[in-house]
Formats: sequence, C-alpha cells, structure tokens
Amino acid sequence: MEVSLETGIRSPENKLIRDVLIYVAMAWSIFQLYVSSPLVLEFTPWMNADVVKRVHVSFAGFLAFVSYPAFKGSSRARIPWSDWLMGLLIALSCFYLIYNQVWDSRAFEMRLGVPNSSDLFLSIIGLLLLLEATRRSLGPPLMIVAIIALTYAFIGAGGYGGASLNKIVSHMWITTEGAFGIAVGVSASMVFLFVLFGALLERAGAGNYFIRVAYALTGHYRGGPAKAAVVSSAMTGMISGSSIANVVTTGTFTIPLMKRVGFPSEKAGAIEVASSTNGQLTPPIMGTAAFLMVEYVGISYLEVVKHAILPSLISYIALLYIVHLEALKMNMKGIERVNKPTFAQRMLVWVTNIVLLLVTGIAVYYGSAVAEVFFGSYASYVLFVAMAVVYIMLVKVAASYPELSDDDSSIELTSLPEVRPTVLSGLYFIVPIIVLLWALAVQQYSPQQSAFYAVACLIFVVFTHRPLKAWFREQHNIKEMFISGWHDFVGGLISGARNMIGIGIATATAGIIVGTVTLTGLGQMMTEFVEFISGGSLLLILVFTAIICIVLGMGLPTTANYVVVASLMATVLVDVGNASGFIFPLIAVHLFVFYFGLMADVTPPVGLASYAAAAISGGDPLKTGLQAFWYSLRTGILPIVFLFNHELLLIGI
Repeated sequence: MEVSLETGIRSPENKLIRDVLIYVAMAWSIFQLYVSSPLVLEFTPWMNADVVKRVHVSFAGFLAFVSYPAFKGSSRARIPWSDWLMGLLIALSCFYLIYNQVWDSRAFEMRLGVPNSSDLFLSIIGLLLLLEATRRSLGPPLMIVAIIALTYAFIGAGGYGGASLNKIVSHMWITTEGAFGIAVGVSASMVFLFVLFGALLERAGAGNYFIRVAYALTGHYRGGPAKAAVVSSAMTGMISGSSIANVVTTGTFTIPLMKRVGFPSEKAGAIEVASSTNGQLTPPIMGTAAFLMVEYVGISYLEVVKHAILPSLISYIALLYIVHLEALKMNMKGIERVNKPTFAQRMLVWVTNIVLLLVTGIAVYYGSAVAEVFFGSYASYVLFVAMAVVYIMLVKVAASYPELSDDDSSIELTSLPEVRPTVLSGLYFIVPIIVLLWALAVQQYSPQQSAFYAVACLIFVVFTHRPLKAWFREQHNIKEMFISGWHDFVGGLISGARNMIGIGIATATAGIIVGTVTLTGLGQMMTEFVEFISGGSLLLILVFTAIICIVLGMGLPTTANYVVVASLMATVLVDVGNASGFIFPLIAVHLFVFYFGLMADVTPPVGLASYAAAAISGGDPLKTGLQAFWYSLRTGILPIVFLFNHELLLIGI
C-alpha cells in the first residue's frame, strides 16, 4: 500500500532493471547528501543552486516515468521502451540547461527571453514531460491546474493579450521563475534531506518505537489505542513530509488496535487521518512547508516555528478530547497496566521526567557555549565525543531490554506493556533529533546545514545501534548486525529518494503556477474574483478563500499544496484585508491558506489520506472522509481565529 500510494507501483520482473531503479534512487540520495555537505564547495564550486535544482528535477522526472505506469491497466512487471525514452528526455532537457549555464553561460544569458530553436524544442519537451510525470505520480489535479495556468498565460484574460510562446517557454523552463523556482530550490536543498531523515529513522526502527511508546503511555486511558494514534502521529508527523505516508506508517498499527477495542472502521480510520494531517501542521518540519515559509514570508526559521507551535498544540489537544468523548459515548474502559503504579509513584515519575527534560534542555542549549569557553577551537570535537558517549550509554541501557515487536497482533488488550522498558528500549533514537534541534535552535544553522548534520548523525546510528546492542548482550552475531545496518542504510537511501519523486515533480509543476502569477498578474485577478463573489463581506471572503484552498489542495502532497495555495491565495487575503481595514500579518495569512490547503487531505471526494486509512480499516472511504472532515473542523476554525487574534501565533508576546 505504501509503495502504491507514495513511491510508485512498479516492481519489474527483470533483476537488472530492478537494480537500475535501485541504483538511480541511491545515486539521487547520495547526490543530495553531497551537495549539502562542505565538500561541494571544495570539489565542485560550479555546482551552484541552479545546477542542483535541475539535477534534482532530472532525477525526479526520470524516476517518475520508470516507477509509475501510464495507466491503471499498464503492466507493473515491465517498463516499456516509451517510458525509458520519456524519462531520459526529461533528464536531457534538464542537463541541456546545466551544460549551457556552466560551460556556455555568456551566450546562454544573452538569449534569455529569445531562445533559439534548440532551447525552444528541448524546453517544450521538458514542460510537456513534466506535466505527464505529474499526472502519473500525483494524478490529474495538479496537472490540470498547471495546464489552466499555462493556457491563461498564453491566451490572456480580462484585457490581457497573453504572452508569446517564446516568452512563456523562457519564463517557465529556462529561467528560475517557473519550474526551477523557489519551490524546487527548497525541495532540493532542504526538503530532500528531511525526507531522507524520516526514511532512515523509519528503517532503523524509530517509527515502530514511537508508536509503541505512545501506546504504552496512553493505552490505560479510555479509548487508549485511539489516543495512541494521535500521540504517535504527532511524533512521526513532525518528521514526515506527507499525510498519506503518516497514515500508512502509523495506521497499520493503530487502526487495527482501535477496531479491536470497539471503534467502528470508519471512526478508526478517521481518527488516524485527522491525527496524520495534524502532523503536517506541527513544527519543526510541518510537512517541509516550514522551510518554504522562510523563503516566501521572509522571516527566520525559528520565527516560523514560534508562530506555528501554539495552534498545532491546541489542535492536538482538541483531537485528544474528541477521541475521549467518542470513547465515553461507547463506554470504553482503559487497558490495565501490568504493574499499576500508585498515585505517589506516578507523581514521582512525572516530577522526575520534568526535571530530566529541563536538565537535558539546559545542557543542549548552553552546552555548546560552555564548551567554546573552556575548549575554544576544540569545542566541536568535545561536543562530538560527548554526544557519542551519551548515545553509547543509551544503547547500553536499551540492550538490557528486549526488542520491541513489529506485529500489532502481539499486543494483548488485557494488559499494557510497562512504560519504562518500552521508552528505554529505543531512547537513543532521540540523539539525531536532538542534534537537529540543537543545530536549528541553538547554533541557528541554516535548515539545510542542520539537516545534513542530523542525517550524518542518524547514519552513524543506523550502522551502529544493532552491533552495539549485540555486543552489550554478549551475542556473537555482531557481523550480521553490521550487515543489517548496511541494509537499513541502503534501504533508507532508496526509500528517501522514492518518497521524493512526487515532491520533486510537484514542486516543479507548482513553480509553473507561481511563474504564471509573476508573468501575468494572475494574483490580482484572483483578488478581484474573490471580492466580486463575496460582495465585499470579509467573512465571506475568508470562507471562499478557504474553499478555493481546499479545491486547489486536492490530491497534492504537502509541499506542493502549500506552494500552490500560497502563490494564488496569500496575496488575495492580504489585499482584501487591507481593503477592509484589517492588517493581517503575512505569516498569519500563509498559515491560514496552509491549514485549509491541508484540509484537502481529509475532504471528500478526493481526500487521499481518507482513502489510505479506509484501505487499512476496511471501512467505506467516503464515510471515513466525512468523519475525518468532521473531526478536522477544529483545524478549520483555528486559522480564522488566529487571523484576528494574533496572540495565538505569539505575535506581540
């Protein structure tokens, strides 16, 4: 299911062809790691941001054609020659631009806006193949919107005469205003690394660990498995770039458990959908939209996180209470713990955990400053050694507990696993996450640099955690554990690249829509349209803007969703707000359209996350989507509230 929804659905019978696809995916991940490292400036100084964008799209385009068949009835076991040809042609269209930019830059710059016959031919091929790759990997919605945008740019509307073919092609493909614009730049420089980070964490077993911890912590409450779904989706959603991926990752565990304690199929699926969608609203990743907001809003990453944190927490607390009310309606009881602690013991554990969190936070926040004072230029080495020591200690603690099972049927609903062994059995997984947060929040490195350090730390964890546990347990299969770590690493590289196919294609196609706005003034037309149909009523303007965002976001991954709704609707809200006498902060407007764009994941008839959940639960997709939409109304109310109450975004506080 995850393969079919997220990573392409072809599985070629020919081993050589399978190996080609695997090695191309690995090459893409290795390339992205390389261009994010300090090595790129030393060995390939010519590889600037524009070159990286085009290589990024060439990988995504090639893999889209060889991974996704043209039609539902097309063969999944073989790849026709036409797909190979189209994949190679879109890569050629990208590398043609790279060649001209790097080795013939002066002549290339001279003919921008007036492309020669070769420029025109390969650019048209590139644009057409990008649209086809979009249809295959994401379905028709985004392709249709992009075609409408290109048509509007060509024929014009409302007195606008339209642009020439040369100008459109140059703007959309050759320059960095269209397909190779800001969105692809963020996808290539930041989004890929965070998706790879999530893929490596999942391969190492962190996804299963987060789910088990959530179940152990919340299972004793009414409707415990449903609350575990909310908590685990919060933890995995922070590092996941897709609502659908979150559903199929956590839902395969939580949905059957919810059904086993009495939730109907549709409600079990809807709770998982609402939880997973909420994960895209939660810092630090926000479905990778946080990094796009840095570019579009023009504020720092820490500011984006600060403004987004409170609404996401409110939304999760509200969803937990919704689940609690559903459990009360069905008269559910909590699952008994194996060794139920007394009230005094629970309070002691609570206080201890708070103290440990505070100490850890202080150590992470001030540790680097203290190290620089005492060790000067050697501070980075000292911090690296300290991190390694902490990691090894946590692995040693984890080795004293049994491995967590991957099979949800192994969980008995008569008693809960103990919290302490469950939490400690994989606590070392938080080390790369701490490195990520330390780099982002304490050192204030760029998101790209921070993600590179976090991924490097995670690769070290992937290779070493199994052998170290085997060594601490005095087992003799250390070599096999190293081999297992290698397989996890390779699998993570492949999964990360495959998960990025849709995102890379989507951001490039969304760039066409952004390019149309900059070329034609489409944003002004959208403003006039919304003002006209709303009759000047601010409330109706907000409602119509929300509806348009939901329609535009249907069938899109989170990143492309945000690019499309922000480029078309953010300026609309700013303009009509000013006309109505309201000054809406730009970050509030962008979060508003982002929230409603994400509502498309749960809104019938296209809510893809609802279809994914229904496939797991066995429920009706439409009923699941309607129930998920009902649960997600809190997500629709919040943006309207914080648009007028800026304190909810911690503005002015």
